[in-house]
Amino acid sequence: MEAYKQEFIEFMLDCQVLKFGDFTLKSGRKSPFFMNAGNYVTGAQLRKLGEYYAKAIHDHYGLDFDVLFGPAYKGIPLSVAATMAISELYGKEIRYCSNRKEVKDHGDTGILLGSKLKDGDKVVIIEDVTTSGKSIEETFPIIKAQADVEIKGLMVSLNRMERGLESEKSALEEIKAKYGFEANAIVTMEDVVIGLHNKPYKGTVYIDDALKAKIDAYYEQYGAK
Repeated sequence: MEAYKQEFIEFMLDCQVLKFGDFTLKSGRKSPFFMNAGNYVTGAQLRKLGEYYAKAIHDHYGLDFDVLFGPAYKGIPLSVAATMAISELYGKEIRYCSNRKEVKDHGDTGILLGSKLKDGDKVVIIEDVTTSGKSIEETFPIIKAQADVEIKGLMVSLNRMERGLESEKSALEEIKAKYGFEANAIVTMEDVVIGLHNKPYKGTVYIDDALKAKIDAYYEQYGAK
């Protein structure tokens, strides 16, 4: 596994973003692991996170795009941090854009925060994690209703590697098949298991044999085929 992936896994642990236990997901699934990007709260954490995203976006999509779209709410700080990192690392000025949950009817009106979308814009969507693909179902029509844009792809931090809403494919593969754009992640749960199984980090074994068995059982039930 590439060094930066192990570094990102450890970064998620340090920020208490990646946790293990018993969790009920938005999709209703019971999961032995959970990722909460809301726990990136300090300036240093967000700066580092933006750099990881910027490098992954650069590696997968290059820099030929105009707007980084972060769906409300967790996608808002992600889009801001990654836009700044792209500017600092690559000298490319990308506009950030996010949506509001409710349409604003005074002042800065409309459903968008940050840059407006324009016809011809090339857009990359940025999210924390996609479990079942439900969030893209909500985001895609919002973006397409604003302007005639080209969506180049989706970037998430963690690919949970479980099936989506409509098939045995992973949520990211399902998104590609349904919407026609690429969907990628900084790391996968397979990377996480490889990086942490019976390997202490700062004196703690996060994935022992018992937890590994729970993760394996989860993928037996919900894993992509």
